[in-house]
Amino acid sequence: MAVTISLVLLFGIFLALILRSNKSYGTALVAALFGFYGASTGAAGTVNSLMTAIVQALPN
Repeated sequence: MAVTISLVLLFGIFLALILRSNKSYGTALVAALFGFYGASTGAAGTVNSLMTAIVQALPN
């Protein structure tokens, strides 16, 4: 768990730096890795519930 959270933090920081510098090299890979490691943390259930609530609140 501690390794996963640190990898999520590392990839999140790296993704933010890449997006701020407007370099597109490897952005998709870093975003995919951030999503992959983020999905395996305890926050995945909370994020999923939040997104479900937002989608259900939007009018069809």
